[in-house]
Amino acid sequence: MNGGEKGLQALSLIAIVILSIVTIDLLNEPEQEPEIVYVLIDNRITIDENFTAEKLDRSEVARVATFNIKVFGDTKMSNATVVAELVDLFQDYDMVAVQEIKDIDEEVPYLFLNELNGVAGQENLTNQTMEWKMVLSERSGMQDDDKNSQEQYAYYYRPTVFTSLDNGTLYDDSTNDSFQREPFLATFMLLDTNGEETGTDIVFVNIHTKPTLAVEELGALGDVLSWAQTNYSEDDDYVILGDFNGDCSYASYNELVDLSISSENYTWLIPDDADTTVGNSRCAYDRIVTSSQLDERLTGQWGIDETVSSGAVSDHKPVWFDIKRI
Repeated sequence: MNGGEKGLQALSLIAIVILSIVTIDLLNEPEQEPEIVYVLIDNRITIDENFTAEKLDRSEVARVATFNIKVFGDTKMSNATVVAELVDLFQDYDMVAVQEIKDIDEEVPYLFLNELNGVAGQENLTNQTMEWKMVLSERSGMQDDDKNSQEQYAYYYRPTVFTSLDNGTLYDDSTNDSFQREPFLATFMLLDTNGEETGTDIVFVNIHTKPTLAVEELGALGDVLSWAQTNYSEDDDYVILGDFNGDCSYASYNELVDLSISSENYTWLIPDDADTTVGNSRCAYDRIVTSSQLDERLTGQWGIDETVSSGAVSDHKPVWFDIKRI
């Protein structure tokens, strides 16, 4: 080995030592929490990555998800593997707003509630056996031209975290017929970590838009909130969540910016570049929008559940956000 080769070998050894030290240092570095902030972008308040949100334990927040369970009817309910995965998915949340329940006999929502409570096949559940409860809508699509697309909405919730304040109601769409499936509104009281009422009432607005009319239906949500404010307290906070079909070929960025729910009065928690679909598509169809900071309980923490195994479960992923309970 000549002098030049020895020099190169020495440099190589030095480089290996330096790289090893850097690698060990990186491995020992603590994992960084995601940083998020509310910022105004084109009249929409959304989430950015330049602010450290308040760090709370999972027990200190209510985690609320929205999930379009594609064609949730008898066929899917009879698939034990799919149902078991759905039950497992729900365990991460304190409330799940569900869209696309398609059972003309209206039995599937109750059968799934039993599965959530681990008492499949039993009837007449008592409050003591119910870890989960449900607020269920009528079959939406009340107008004559919408009856071929009827679905039910449901809110599955843990009664240790939320108390239901009403039985929910479908938006009265008889005047304008703006929706193929009328949004479903229901009011809940948030409970603190001791199970006591916090005084924070939230009206949840569950929606599944018709894909080809997504922009028009999202535009009509301003009418829904105006209607709601005459039927609920003007002081109520609103959370609009569901399958907006608010992206890709159904809704452009400019169309979303022009919506009445894109003003500075609303917070969009799921950004435009999110992927809430299962499979090869990349679209932010599923969204969560709040009308306020929810009595300063909105933490800014949100996420997309990546654990859906396949399109056999759904072609959507659950998306979620946290509400402070302390």
